[in-house]
Amino acid sequence: MKANPKNKIEVFENADTLSVATAEFIIKLADEAIAAVGRFSISLSGGSTPEKLFRLMATGDYKARMPWKNTYVFWGDERFVPLNDERNNAHVAKTLLLDKVDIPAENIFVIPVNIDPATEAAKAYEKTLRAFFGHGLPQFDLILLGIGENAHTASLFPGTSVIYEKKEWVSALYVDEVKMFRVTMTAPFINDARNVVFLAAGDSKAEVLQTVLTADYQPEKYPAQLISPVNGNLYWFLDKKAAALLT
Repeated sequence: MKANPKNKIEVFENADTLSVATAEFIIKLADEAIAAVGRFSISLSGGSTPEKLFRLMATGDYKARMPWKNTYVFWGDERFVPLNDERNNAHVAKTLLLDKVDIPAENIFVIPVNIDPATEAAKAYEKTLRAFFGHGLPQFDLILLGIGENAHTASLFPGTSVIYEKKEWVSALYVDEVKMFRVTMTAPFINDARNVVFLAAGDSKAEVLQTVLTADYQPEKYPAQLISPVNGNLYWFLDKKAAALLT
């Protein structure tokens, strides 16, 4: 794959400095968005790297500087488990961050895993997103993403039909690899965002990052390659261990 000109790769010394840089970036984008349109929209991700970020943003200076009252929080995907399950992405973010800051409850939009089946939960979340964005382009100010060792991002897993979804903003799927239903934003919807940031840290991500960023375009095998914002920016915030195999 030829290098995507939209890829803006930032490499940091370690996971701690990566989290600091990401927090600063979020605050900068939030201030700019609120100055321009009065609100800042962000979609969070699951995984271990964001957990360090969440803990940081719940403390001191970051907690005070972030304009929480005008920030609107969503999630890019969710495991179809109860809202209070430790595997639930929203539960983790609420426990580590959102319950500790002064953000209005009505600004938090969790994926409604209490609606069964997962297909109906996906439809409900898409309805919520459509109401939020109205008739304009569904452009998140920022979508945070992780990347799995199998090159999945959000819940876009290799070999699943959601990879080819063109119309829906949110889809439900059963991921045989993890024996679980998931609800996920689709690639076209993610690609409408103004800014997308992949966060990755640690040795275990080095090989997959090298593959996704340098291999031929094969999204059925490497779904993270689907992410290429149409009119936005694509960032990769990596620590040195994750970036070790990149040249």
